[in-house]
Amino acid sequence: MKLKIKDEISEGTASRVAELFNALSDTSRILLLVALLHHERNVGSLAEMARISESAVSHHLRNLRLLHLVRARKQGRQVFYRLDDDHISDLIRSGLDHVQHG
Repeated sequence: MKLKIKDEISEGTASRVAELFNALSDTSRILLLVALLHHERNVGSLAEMARISESAVSHHLRNLRLLHLVRARKQGRQVFYRLDDDHISDLIRSGLDHVQHG
C-alpha cells in the first residue's frame, strides 16, 4: 500500500528530506551504500570496494549512521554495517534505475 503524499509538508520535514538528499550527493557515499545493498560489510571491505581509505569510510559511515541510513553491528573487534531499512534500499535502487534507464 502506497502512502499518500501531502500537498504541503512542514519546514522541518522538508529540511530532513534535504539532509537525506545531501547525504546521497557524494560519489563515495553512493559507492558505500551500493556495496551494502546485498550484504553487511566491515570498514576494510567497504574501503576496498569504494577505493578510498578506511578513515574516509569511517567518516562517511558516521554521517550515514546519524541520518539513519546505515546501522552497525559489533562482532568482537569488528564492526559490520548494513543499510538501515528497506526504504534506503528502495531509494538507492530507484536512483540506479533512473540513471541506468535507457
